[in-house]
Amino acid sequence: MYKVIEKCLFILAVLCGVSSSRVLELSDKFIDISNDGVWFVKFYAPWCAHCRRLEPVWAHVAQTLYSTPIKVAKVDCTRFNAVATHFKIRAYPTIMFIKGPYRHEYTGDRVKEEMVNYALRMSQPAVQKVSHADSIGYLKENHPVFFGYIGKQHGPLWEIFTIHAEKYQPHTWFYAMTHEVVKHDMKPPNETAIFVYKEDDAFFFEANSALLEDKEALNVTLDKWINAERFGFFPKITRSNINDLMDTEKYIVIAVVSENKLSEITQTEQDFKDMVEGIIKTRKRDLHHRFQFGWMGNPELANSIAMTELTVPHLLVLNSTTSHHHMPDDDPVLMTPEAVVMFLEQIHNQVAPIYGGNNWPVRMYRGFFEARTTLTNMWRGNPVLTALVFGLPLGFLSLICYSVCCADILDAEEEEAPETHEKKD
Repeated sequence: MYKVIEKCLFILAVLCGVSSSRVLELSDKFIDISNDGVWFVKFYAPWCAHCRRLEPVWAHVAQTLYSTPIKVAKVDCTRFNAVATHFKIRAYPTIMFIKGPYRHEYTGDRVKEEMVNYALRMSQPAVQKVSHADSIGYLKENHPVFFGYIGKQHGPLWEIFTIHAEKYQPHTWFYAMTHEVVKHDMKPPNETAIFVYKEDDAFFFEANSALLEDKEALNVTLDKWINAERFGFFPKITRSNINDLMDTEKYIVIAVVSENKLSEITQTEQDFKDMVEGIIKTRKRDLHHRFQFGWMGNPELANSIAMTELTVPHLLVLNSTTSHHHMPDDDPVLMTPEAVVMFLEQIHNQVAPIYGGNNWPVRMYRGFFEARTTLTNMWRGNPVLTALVFGLPLGFLSLICYSVCCADILDAEEEEAPETHEKKD
């Protein structure tokens, strides 16, 4: 009992203070106890604007997780450099989940719901056991996407499933169950099976006997399948997850709309977004193996992909393997679901027009487009500051060039001057 009290006092000694938002403020002594318990830590610098914007969201995360074993904390890396060095912090803010010797950097969207779900998932074992049939209904209600293993928990399929559960735990949920548990909800194709459940439907991993005998091929195939299936049918696409979506090796079908500061869109954009979402919901069995649908509320990201100013709403299809993109010739607002499906079939059959790519001319033009877009946005936001930032260097450069040119002219005149005053005999 004495040791427990002593340990608790030692942990409290680490804390410089506890804010009213339930966020623990850590010092450099955190290094000594970081392996004890479960921590969700924000590494920040007071001068960082991104850190200041995250502060109220982080307070809500701490309040939501207060009744759980997860300790939500923050540490000022400008005051405690040893902590930043120990955890290899290279950017601010860095959000890290620490569970014993394991450290996982959070790279998702910095919104409360996403971070809370991430912390709750990471605090659990990578593969959780489900022993009651009633639990399946709970999982369906609370997890839009989760993976499951059915059957005896031994053999190559179970072994590789647990390996990939550890790898993809930061992104989704993994469960293990028996045939008895799922007999009323689904019919596994084999004695041992792996499935992904997303939005009221289950999709099974196809593993024949030849694949099960080749452990290396099974490892690669299952890894690709989990990575491709871990997204919902129609997620929001942002700068933080677009690279992960590119790893699915599918066509990325994007409904481009423009959200305002309140995350609102116009009714026309909402109707278009609902139409595109309805396509994958009604034809998921046919399309989801080849196409990953989603929507984008930031037209600037879509413009960067298309290298042009897109009108909203718009439809953009990105080839994740070649970085090419496709756009319909017709006005997307006037397209019917049947017309969109026909357009997607043309893309899959490689008869639709192709734009972009990843060759050097395209890269150079993309760099030019990004620079022009950045300069335009700077000018619209603050023309005076933009004029000073770019005008002063150009002015100095012009002055230097003028001085060099004028110096050459003066030198030439001085050399020619004696010839004009020679005396004639």
